[in-house]
Amino acid sequence: MISSESDSRAIRKVVAASLIGTTIEWYDFFLYGIIAGLVFNKLYFPSHDPAVGTMLAYATFGVGFIARPIGGIFFGHFGDRVGRKSMLVLTLGLMGVATFLIGVIPTYGSIGIWAPILLLLCRIVQGLGLGGEWGGAVLMTYEYAPEKKRGFYASLPQIGVGLGLCLGTGVTALLSNLLTDTQFFDWGWRLAFMLSAVLVFVGLYIRLTLQETPAFSKIKKDNAEAKIPFLDLIKRYPGNILKGMGVRYIEGVFFNVFAVFSINYLTETVKINRTEALTGVMAAAFVMCFFIPFFGALSDRYGRTRTYIWGSLITAFSSLPAFWLMANYSDSVMIVWLAIIIPFGIFYAAIYGPEAALFCELFDTKVRYSGISFVYQFSGIFASGITPMIATALLKSNGGQPWFIVAYVIFAGLVSAYSAWLIGRSSRRMTEARVSWVGKAP
Repeated sequence: MISSESDSRAIRKVVAASLIGTTIEWYDFFLYGIIAGLVFNKLYFPSHDPAVGTMLAYATFGVGFIARPIGGIFFGHFGDRVGRKSMLVLTLGLMGVATFLIGVIPTYGSIGIWAPILLLLCRIVQGLGLGGEWGGAVLMTYEYAPEKKRGFYASLPQIGVGLGLCLGTGVTALLSNLLTDTQFFDWGWRLAFMLSAVLVFVGLYIRLTLQETPAFSKIKKDNAEAKIPFLDLIKRYPGNILKGMGVRYIEGVFFNVFAVFSINYLTETVKINRTEALTGVMAAAFVMCFFIPFFGALSDRYGRTRTYIWGSLITAFSSLPAFWLMANYSDSVMIVWLAIIIPFGIFYAAIYGPEAALFCELFDTKVRYSGISFVYQFSGIFASGITPMIATALLKSNGGQPWFIVAYVIFAGLVSAYSAWLIGRSSRRMTEARVSWVGKAP
């Protein structure tokens, strides 16, 4: 609880450290996704069929999502045993090194098969780092926050996804605009990855000054840590794990359709300028930064699950008019931008904002780092990692029309809305049981 000015300063410091760290982490992670559909499919996975090259590039993008739950289990274990802060420092360093190295890997034309292999290895390290990063950053703010404002405070590190994507697309768009196509493909894209080294040093400096959260400090003081947090998690919370992964479905699908796949769709199928496509996604990411805390606060007022249910449905069905506008008004850049900004910048925030606190409330302090990391990262394999490949295959199977993709997004939204409803129903039953028990007490 925040009870003094020193506590207020502490949570502001925690918010700043968590936010700058998640911004760097997401910049690193999604920069790969952005470049995969523009550069890697041509320089590292050459193919006579452009769609095949793109799917191979997205396959390495997906491998990062497979590595993330492994990182979540590993860093979650030590986060629940040793502490949140030390894991945040370590994961940030891993991400930074891997991202910088991607920027210096020679192409397929220079070293042959070793090019995609090295790219794959760096992507795995990225995934391991991010697997532990997100859970720790969210927990630092959630466990420091006042009880009635946890949705708002836990949503603040989530802004990092918008800032990171905005920075990633912004840097890529700037390089695309300043350089010729030849310069961009020869060496320009590498600068975006090398920039990560500077950002990581700033993030590490801030994170090294943090203190542990009060909730975890109490666990350590009482020697009450779980011996093997992941096994304890599986034993006590199997239902919450499954419901949490269901809730995550629309968030991962929608993000990767609009932030990753849409860039390739707009440039290769709709045939708009690469810089214009990147600018639209960047603008949506910027708008998202303001709506994430708004919906996080809204969940404090109206309830986590209620906000998430409506957010899932509205977000999912917004993909229908969005793709219709992109497909039919490609000659109007402003309409294409609005088709990205409104669903992705505003509606998507209705699920991403409340999500962090919703996951935190599924587990107790002893296994919370392991719990939220595993749920978020393991579900990312099918919710996020394979989505660009699925979208590419659906687009090709439908003759370049996006309606199969829209159907897939809507399906994900229905699954997540139902999962959130199940969480809400379980919470109400637990509350009613506690009230009934208290009423019968002598």
